[in-house]
Amino acid sequence: MIPTNNKYNKLLESIGTSITTGRNKALSLLSEQLLLTYWSIGKHIVDFEQDGKERAEYGAELLNQLSKDLRIRFGKGFSKSNLYLMRLFYVKYPNFQTSGKFQTSGKSEISQTSGKLSWSHYAELLTVSDDLARSFYEKQAIKENWSSREMKRQIDSALFQRLALSKDKKGVLALAEKGQKIASPKDIIKDPYIFEFLELPEDSIIKERGLEKKLINNLQHFLLELGKGFTFVAKQKKITIDNEHNYIDLVFYHRILKCFVLIDLKTRKVKHQDIGQMNLYLNYYKEEENEPDDNEPIGIIIATDKHEFTVKYATGGLANKIFVSKYQLYLPDQKVLEDKVKEIVEHQ
Repeated sequence: MIPTNNKYNKLLESIGTSITTGRNKALSLLSEQLLLTYWSIGKHIVDFEQDGKERAEYGAELLNQLSKDLRIRFGKGFSKSNLYLMRLFYVKYPNFQTSGKFQTSGKSEISQTSGKLSWSHYAELLTVSDDLARSFYEKQAIKENWSSREMKRQIDSALFQRLALSKDKKGVLALAEKGQKIASPKDIIKDPYIFEFLELPEDSIIKERGLEKKLINNLQHFLLELGKGFTFVAKQKKITIDNEHNYIDLVFYHRILKCFVLIDLKTRKVKHQDIGQMNLYLNYYKEEENEPDDNEPIGIIIATDKHEFTVKYATGGLANKIFVSKYQLYLPDQKVLEDKVKEIVEHQ
C-alpha cells in the first residue's frame, strides 16, 4: 500500500497537470491542423477555378460535384456549404498562418492571422462581408477569448458598428486593425447597449428594479455586453448621506482602468436630475470607497432615451466622468449602422 501523504499528493498533482497540459496541447494542435486542412482545400478549389487566369471564377456546379465525391470517399463534413466556406476561407485569408507555423505551398506564409481561433470562429467570421468589421471581430475574439457563440452574439449586435460610430476615419481603421484598446473611460462606453439576451418584447413595460434583476440573472451576457475588464461588485449598493439612504443600481470595478464603475438604470428618458444624482454618487465614492491606488470612479446612466442638449448642459463643467447611453431590447438594424460607418470611412 502506498501511504497517502503530501509527497504522494504532489506526485498525483504533477501527473494530473501534465495530462491536462498534454490534452490541451493536443486539442490545440488538432484545431490548428484542421484550420490548415480547410485552408488548403479552399486553395485547391480556387487554383482549379483560376486555371492560369488572373482571377478565379466561382462555380457552384464544381462545389456540387466535389461535395458528392468527397462525401463518398471521406464521409461527413464536406457539404456544399462547408466547401463554400473553405473556399471563402482561402479567399479572405490568402496568407493564413497558424501559431504553430505550419508550412503551406512549400513555404511559410506570412500573415498577422493567428491560429488561436477555431474553425467554428472562422465559419462565423466568414459570414461578415465587411473586411473592416471582420478584422475587428477576429482581433477582439482573440483578445477577450470569446467562444464562437459569444462572438456570434457580438456580430449579431453590431458591436463593431456601435463602437465605430463614435470615432473618426483614423479611429475606425485602428479599431479594425487592432481591436478595441481601452485607455480612457470613454473607451468602455457603448451607445446604445443591446439587451436582446433578456428576451423581452420591444414594446414591453418593465420597471427599473425588474430590469436590474433580469440583468443580474443574465450576468454573464451582461458582462459580455459591457465589455472587457468589468468585475461585478454589488447591486442596490446603499450609501447614506445626512441620514438619508440612497441606492446605486449596479456597481462594477474595471480591472484595466482601475476604477469603480457606477451604473444607474432608467426605464424612461434621462432627466437632468438623474445626472445630478450620479454626480452625488461619484463624489461619495471618491471620498468613502476609493482606495489610494484607485482612479476616480466613472458613472454610466443607461436609459431608454436621452436628449443630447440635456446631457450636454447637465454634464458641462462637472469634474466627474458621467456618460449617458441608451439601451435597446432588440438587435439594431445592421444595414443602417454599416452605411453610417462606411460614410465615416469614405467621406473624411
